[in-house]
Amino acid sequence: METDARRPRVVIVGAGFGGLAAARGLTGRGADILLIDRTNHHLFQPLLYQVATAALAESDIASPIRAILRRQADTTILMGEVVGVDSARRIVVVQDIGEFPYDYLILATGAAYSWFGHDDWAAHATVLKSLDDAAEVRYRLLSAFERAERCSDPDEIRRLMTFVVVGGGPTGVELAGSIAELARSTLVRDFRRIEPRQARIVLAEAGPRLLAAFPQPLSHYTVRALASLGVEVWLKAAVEEIDAEGVVMAGQRIASSSVFWCAGTAARPAAIWLGADAARNGAVKVAPDCSVPGHDDVFALGDVASQDGSNGRPLPGLAAVAEQHGKYVARVIANRIAGRPPPPPFRYRDLGSLAIIGRSRAVAWLGRLQLTGFPAWLFWLLVHLLLLAGFRNRLVVYVNWSWAWFTYGRGARLITDPDTIGDEDEDKDGDKKEEEPKDRSLPASRSAIGPK
Repeated sequence: METDARRPRVVIVGAGFGGLAAARGLTGRGADILLIDRTNHHLFQPLLYQVATAALAESDIASPIRAILRRQADTTILMGEVVGVDSARRIVVVQDIGEFPYDYLILATGAAYSWFGHDDWAAHATVLKSLDDAAEVRYRLLSAFERAERCSDPDEIRRLMTFVVVGGGPTGVELAGSIAELARSTLVRDFRRIEPRQARIVLAEAGPRLLAAFPQPLSHYTVRALASLGVEVWLKAAVEEIDAEGVVMAGQRIASSSVFWCAGTAARPAAIWLGADAARNGAVKVAPDCSVPGHDDVFALGDVASQDGSNGRPLPGLAAVAEQHGKYVARVIANRIAGRPPPPPFRYRDLGSLAIIGRSRAVAWLGRLQLTGFPAWLFWLLVHLLLLAGFRNRLVVYVNWSWAWFTYGRGARLITDPDTIGDEDEDKDGDKKEEEPKDRSLPASRSAIGPK
């Protein structure tokens, strides 16, 4: 048992699934908890693509951290950016705020997308990791159709209405399917001069199949389901270049104004802070109890941790892994504070993998059970509703999904910066390009300008 009269200080960095699980598991265990996050909300990331495609609003999938943990009197919330850790002095450094001491440190900082050494591509492609990213994707999608509606050049219309999604994992599959439904089921009723159903959606995967972590039959079903929605699936198509005009992959150029990057991930720099061994993606290699070797008072969990499962392969970057990590680390620290023996080494309990493809289409891998189509879709809906934080979010999402099912509508189709629509003469740095004279005449019907 801790003999210091002062209560142990536990600092948790990150309020994702892992960080929140750890904070909840430690409350009432005799420690003072400080939870630090760059934002003031917990984000339900599995539904982020629905915000990006106007199916849900930002507030539907995010909840204030203070509201979630308001009943934990031993927990303090701090909104700030952690920029370093001094493990020798046992302090966490928060940008523009100061230093905070700890007795136990839990790093749950998550991951960002990796550009595989091509960081310049970030200027021309959009990622999907935060609410700001989702708002940017939604803006690009909706404004592309608005620009196409006002355009008279058929080639430019085709470029505007071509959307490229890079990455054939669950996020890429879900985003591509949702874009297809947005164009073919919702926006088709909103425009007069263009035909949204003629939008081209390309899903590119560098590997030989989609959803590589799923069984092969589910991958094959996913390709067929996407094809039925009009999505072009490119396999073994590594990206070679992304620029302002589109993307080059498999030796072919696709002209597009909207490229969405859903490929590999890289852990945030926790390993650098600690000088610890890291995996190829930058994740901290942790011991069986999730502690960082050489730092038994520091724990890493979720996407920022690299740990092998029972099959000898690294655990996947799933919310379920992070949550189970968080609960386990809370037990480890609570046992140390109470002077009890440590729990057995962490063992991930695989609850299955899910991916939704579109309306009534999904895949579910639940151990030996594999589901596709409508049953998998219903199961996906139920699981995600139950995992959402807060009754209000569950109710609002349920109502929105029900409305969308019966009406094919998407109520969050708002462009919040309308002054920039059509401003393709303004580049990323805000510098104005010289505008060339354009033909301002508009054709009378959509058939005259629809992409061929």
